[in-house]
Amino acid sequence: MAQLDHTHDPKLGSWVASANGHPDFPIQNLPLGIFSSGGGAPRGGVAIGDQILDLSAALAAGLFTGEAARAAEAACGSVLNPFLALGAGSRQALRARLSALLQAGRPDQGRVELCLRPASDCTLHLPAHIGDYTDFYVGIHHATNVGKQFRPDNPLLPNYKYVPIGYHGRASSIRPSGVPVRRPLGQTKPPDASEPGFGPSQRLDYELELGVWIGLGNELGTPIDIGKASDHVGGFCLLNDWSARDIQAWEYQPLGPFLSKNFASTISAWIVTPEALAPFRIAQPGRPGGDPAPLPYLTNEADQREGALDLELEVLLLTPGMRAKRLPPHRLALSNARHMYWTVAQMVTHHTSNGCNLQPGDLLGTGTISGPDQTSCGSILEATLGGKSPINLASGEERRFLQDGDEVILRARGCRDGFAPVGFGECRAMILPAA
Repeated sequence: MAQLDHTHDPKLGSWVASANGHPDFPIQNLPLGIFSSGGGAPRGGVAIGDQILDLSAALAAGLFTGEAARAAEAACGSVLNPFLALGAGSRQALRARLSALLQAGRPDQGRVELCLRPASDCTLHLPAHIGDYTDFYVGIHHATNVGKQFRPDNPLLPNYKYVPIGYHGRASSIRPSGVPVRRPLGQTKPPDASEPGFGPSQRLDYELELGVWIGLGNELGTPIDIGKASDHVGGFCLLNDWSARDIQAWEYQPLGPFLSKNFASTISAWIVTPEALAPFRIAQPGRPGGDPAPLPYLTNEADQREGALDLELEVLLLTPGMRAKRLPPHRLALSNARHMYWTVAQMVTHHTSNGCNLQPGDLLGTGTISGPDQTSCGSILEATLGGKSPINLASGEERRFLQDGDEVILRARGCRDGFAPVGFGECRAMILPAA
């Protein structure tokens, strides 16, 4: 697990004025991403306040030496896979040097300042080439809420509390925040219909998830031990795994989601490192009485003691009617990553327990993270009870499922007394009509 050090000091300020008190990117965060500006090629950068530190420019200016220079060189290309492959030591060396360069009172501030680019003038890209994408189902409140709609007396299937359930998604359709999502076409079969039809999904939904970036990989046939699983996590992002619920209901038996999921997923563009989230590590919540203990290969004392995350997760909706009336986005849900039934380390270990190989830049989704009440539902399927109880908006509109022109915004933030808040940047996308 990442440890606390001087880079987490809440008194640490930056000469980049916008970083001080920034809701997402103070000097205590320093997430990495890929950006382009001024017609230049995509390249690695670090978010600091409302600026981006151009790693290529900083490297050329001689601002890095030793292991930090090695890490910066790996991170200054068009994708961050080489950087993710270096592991924690290089990541920590780069973080320490970045923190020093950006601290208030630097004598060489002028040299560093030449490497800053206004974020408003930049375009953000996918931070890594995603070779494979796996979506888990570790939000127990979501699993229970959805299960109740289909199996009121037995919402969770017998394997749920033994197995970190997951399925392989589609990496090719993952896009960064800000890229619109087109409503999918597909087969659906209403309950009263004798046969299915084909057309635009009428029950389009969002899913509030964390994304987990894999850093160090493993060899095919060599499982990752639970005690070392956190060493293979390269960072985190927000993930909206868009879902067409009517297509899903018709297709998911017997092999699970297919076209209802693979048309699009949206992620936040910055990789927030495990080091940045060290202050927000907490104990995995105890399992309710009567629940089985994890099997031995999924059990680790350190992981249970500090393998969970205390991150506030928020979903907001901005509709055409709200934009027309200049209304602010409507909060749909406020949840927390602490509601995950399985830890990230358990997800990684289970994924590789059969010998499956993970690679730098692979992406894991947690599955929808809902809280225990109606104000913390991570999908509109839950929030509206399957469309039976509409959400009423200040614009006079109502929503049972998402409509064309709607924009869904996900946010995440770590907050803890004695530490600077750390955010992820937005994960947002607008829905376009079906083709």
